[in-house]
Amino acid sequence: MASANQLKALLQSHLEGDDARFYSVAMQVAAHEAKLGHGKLAEELRDLIDQAKARRVTTQASNTVPISKPRGELANLLTVSYPKSRLADMVLHAELEQQLERIILEQRHAAEILSQGLQPRRKLLLVGPPGTGKTMTAAVLAGELGLPLFEVRLDGLITKFMGETAAKLRQVFDSTQQTRGVYFFDEFDAIGSQRGLSNDVGEVRRILNSFLQMIEQDDSHSLIIGATNHPEILDNALFRRFDDLLHYELPDEEHIASALKGRLSRMAVKNTSWKRLAKKALGLSYAELTRAADEVLKTALIERRNTVTEKDIGVALEERRRLSARLNYKDI
Repeated sequence: MASANQLKALLQSHLEGDDARFYSVAMQVAAHEAKLGHGKLAEELRDLIDQAKARRVTTQASNTVPISKPRGELANLLTVSYPKSRLADMVLHAELEQQLERIILEQRHAAEILSQGLQPRRKLLLVGPPGTGKTMTAAVLAGELGLPLFEVRLDGLITKFMGETAAKLRQVFDSTQQTRGVYFFDEFDAIGSQRGLSNDVGEVRRILNSFLQMIEQDDSHSLIIGATNHPEILDNALFRRFDDLLHYELPDEEHIASALKGRLSRMAVKNTSWKRLAKKALGLSYAELTRAADEVLKTALIERRNTVTEKDIGVALEERRRLSARLNYKDI
């Protein structure tokens, strides 16, 4: 049967109208019953949860979505959104796309997997250069699974006071238990850097040790995602705590052409060579390609043109390359 804490959590979430938390706790109860060998009861509970979710969707007459807003101290630690992004919106290498498809599939069949004493992939580490799709991946997973996306605010999490960051980190992990969602730690190296680095201080080691302990103990149904541009400075112990490691790369010519075509084909003139444009854009990230394409579309809109030429796109790509070079120079 449900524990006292689970019963209290069910009642509290019902009183607060927090459906996401209510379903999450109910799924925990079902998983617990399955582990005890009460397969029929667990199946009945899951069916009831699915029926409740379906009824809730069909009774929403408007487009408004009830947002599960962080309250109290959590409001300074988490930013919530409900993305509508889908996997089809991304241009990905085949291996990475297969990894994401597998994660989504396992999450959609999480109840069945848990009932057999297994765990679906849900702790993910994303590594790769800036602008290659790591942040969008968090939004896509939330959109595909119909979950809220909670972005962890590092400016609110990391403080200079001893022990305070670990206490705030505990609040974030408590939230993963109470409200199922996608919890996204961007610039993850800020809390996951190697112990023993030359600029390391005791508090940094304590934060990392706290995170390692909390993520290992976490048995919620939320997805926990870390993203970094600098995997080389992450502590080796971190990699063992994640279920999957996803590598992101700058797009090659084929994927550049696909990204530009997907963004601009509806307005591009017929003789546009996406292959030639891809050669010019080699070295740019997906984010930079998107910005360049948007500049082309905005210019056409302002000038009241219904088409854009290959030259228009090439000029925007070259401007984006020059800007990127200046920004990279400042970072050196």
